[in-house]
Amino acid sequence: MENIENEKEKADDGGKSDPEKTLDFSEYFNQLELLETHRHLIPLGTQSLWVDDTDEEEEQDEETEEWYQMQEQKLEKEPNKLLLWAAEKNRLATVRRLLSEKTTQVNTRDEDEYTPLHRASYSGHLDIVRELIGQGADVHAVTVDAWTPLHSACKWNNTKVASFLLQHDADINAQTNGLLTPLHLAAGNRDGKDTLELLLMNRYIKPGLKNNLEETAFDIARRTSIY
Repeated sequence: MENIENEKEKADDGGKSDPEKTLDFSEYFNQLELLETHRHLIPLGTQSLWVDDTDEEEEQDEETEEWYQMQEQKLEKEPNKLLLWAAEKNRLATVRRLLSEKTTQVNTRDEDEYTPLHRASYSGHLDIVRELIGQGADVHAVTVDAWTPLHSACKWNNTKVASFLLQHDADINAQTNGLLTPLHLAAGNRDGKDTLELLLMNRYIKPGLKNNLEETAFDIARRTSIY
C-alpha cells in the first residue's frame, strides 16, 4: 500500500523533484561546481560546449569512420573550423594535413577564443597536443574567460595532457578572469585526484592563491566534501 501511495505522489508531480530541493545551494555557492553538482539537470540537447556541433553529432553515441569523414567534408571549405573540430575529435591525420598545407594557423580561435590546443587539452587527446605544440601552438593562449590550455586539461582530469603542458612551460599558477588556477579547477573535480597530485608535486605551485570569492583550492575541496 505504501508503494502505491509513493507511486501516486510521483505521478501527481509529473515525476519531477522539488526544484527548491534540487537547487539547494549553500550561502557560499560557487558556479565552479554547478556543472559537477547539478549535471543531471542539464537537458541532454545541450551537452556539447561547441556551437558548431550539429544535432546529428549529438545523437551519435559511437560515430563511424564514415561519419567522421562526412563531417570533415562539410568543413573542408572552412579550414579554421575544421582544425578546431579535428583537434577536439582526435583526428590527428587531419590536423597534420591542415598544418602542412598551411591553410590555417595553429593558433586559430573560435568565437570564445578557444584554440585547437584548448580543445585537444579539454578532450584529453595527448597526441594532438604533442602535434600542435610541435607546430608552435601557444601554451599561454587564453580564452575570453582567460582559461589557458592547462586550465582546460585540469578541469577534466586529463593528467597526461596537463603534465605535457607543464613540461612545455605552461604557467601552473595562471588565473582566469575569476582568479581560478588550474589547482582550483582540479580541486572542484570529483575525479581530479591524479591531476591534483601532479600539480601539488610541482615545485612552483602556489596553493594559497585565492579566487574572486576568496577561496583557495583547499577551501573548494573541503567545502564540496570531495576529498
